[in-house]
Amino acid sequence: MYKSEFVKPDGRALILYGLTPVEVSGPIPSPGEAVEARPQMRWHPVRGEWVIYAAHRLNRTFLPPPEYNPLAPTHDPEHPTELPPGNYDLAVFENRFPSLTLDAPTPDPVPDVTVRAGRGKCEVVVFSQDPGGTLGGLPAEQVRLLIDVWADRTTCLGRDPQLQYVLPFENRGVEVGVTLHHPHGQIYAYDHLPPVQTRALTQMRAYLAEHGRPWLEDFVRQEREAGLRVVRDEGQALSVVPPFARFTYEMWVLPTRAVAFLADLREDERDALAAVLKDALTRLDTLFGVRMPYLLTVQQAPTDGQAYPEWPLRIEISPYLRAPGRMKYLAGTEQGAGEFVNDALPEQKAAELREVKDARQ
Repeated sequence: MYKSEFVKPDGRALILYGLTPVEVSGPIPSPGEAVEARPQMRWHPVRGEWVIYAAHRLNRTFLPPPEYNPLAPTHDPEHPTELPPGNYDLAVFENRFPSLTLDAPTPDPVPDVTVRAGRGKCEVVVFSQDPGGTLGGLPAEQVRLLIDVWADRTTCLGRDPQLQYVLPFENRGVEVGVTLHHPHGQIYAYDHLPPVQTRALTQMRAYLAEHGRPWLEDFVRQEREAGLRVVRDEGQALSVVPPFARFTYEMWVLPTRAVAFLADLREDERDALAAVLKDALTRLDTLFGVRMPYLLTVQQAPTDGQAYPEWPLRIEISPYLRAPGRMKYLAGTEQGAGEFVNDALPEQKAAELREVKDARQ
């Protein structure tokens, strides 16, 4: 992996990554002036979690025409984008419209509400210079590069003592709120451990204490023995429709060895994880012949410097399409009670995904 770091005219960081040495053939651009971000967080006393408020994001770019794509390399100096022209494969830059910032000011008090600054960091990860591509459609070596980039950014962000958790993710499809079509993801770094990861850590610690071994390795063994829900097995990594899937066609891509971070994986394990990830996304798009809307999250351990032998590293892919023309939205029971309703058994959907033949090509 090759890596070059730059500073944009508005002060934001830009990191370019390549399979070959990075070459920039123009000035480092910014599409506009710096945006004043004043995010705040308010405590939800009933749910016991923080809610982020970032009103400045209402003015962010929304589904622009192709000629004003802010994630494409700049070709007209009069209309700069976020990226320079040049030879590189992936790019990471600080979000111009962040939900969290390390220098967020202390907000004004709100009567009878616990409020604090929304501190953290938000980055954009551009998967390719091709505006019409997809993550699953990238060459295998570029998907592997993305694994390395996620690992690198998690390690770099995790060194900041203010940041306690790093979440790389991709929202794909306007159905899940995407505002730019260009293939990209994001990274949120929080100054606290979010509620989903807090609960997962509690569960995984209890399993390790009871069984003397991490849950993930037992889960992999059980799924291999069952042979019902594994979609693809590359030895060092596999994809599975979990037996407790909340979304139809939900898939997990995970290593077969329990580790806390992508950076903990060996080279062969990263190769296998990238191959399985590409395969999983290709199957979803091939299934109905459309680009499947989904939410993809990379679930790693907290970055507070402690050891987490119980943590199950995994990539969760939650599709929002149940069948052609039918969307999966969070309805009454999901939103109101936190109890998901899935219209099909995981075993059935795993069989359908395995039958997609051209995903390995």
